[in-house]
Amino acid sequence: MMEIFFETKDVFQLKDVEKIAPKEKGITAMSVKEVLQSLVDDGMVDTDRIGTSNYFWAFPSKALHARKRKLEALETQLAESSRRKESLQQSIEKSKIGRQDTAERAALIKELAALRRKNEQLKAEIGKYKECDPDVVEEIRQANKVAKEAANRWTDNIFAVKSWAKRKFGFEENRIDKSFGIPEDFDYID
Repeated sequence: MMEIFFETKDVFQLKDVEKIAPKEKGITAMSVKEVLQSLVDDGMVDTDRIGTSNYFWAFPSKALHARKRKLEALETQLAESSRRKESLQQSIEKSKIGRQDTAERAALIKELAALRRKNEQLKAEIGKYKECDPDVVEEIRQANKVAKEAANRWTDNIFAVKSWAKRKFGFEENRIDKSFGIPEDFDYID
């Protein structure tokens, strides 16, 4: 299909391409439109609507320039990757300096591991005493205060419902308590 455009270096309408492609290039007439649309989607063939007609064209110079730009981009990317690889290699070499396996280094690594284990042990021990921390104790006090207020609010709501039930239905307080499982010593929390 591209050869049609490159050889003639001309602009075509869809109906022209549908006539030429089967005759000259052996492309089945049913697939010409789909092939042409896929070439347009890939940017290999240009299209424009002028009036009520769609025109298609592709010139060899555009394809050549597109390939050159792609090649330049890939070469730039290759050069950048090569520089990065070289930089990383140098970084690795610099990192290896001073890291030769010596007796002193082995002793320092062993000491570091021991200090890390001791640090973990100390953190675990601090965790055991966390509930004695003044901040944690204050948080617990605040949580208790909020819970107490909520419990008293619900107690107030229960008393309000009991009062409403007594007025509305004439029930005795003992009967309401028994029906809803409210204990006899039910009262506000001090």
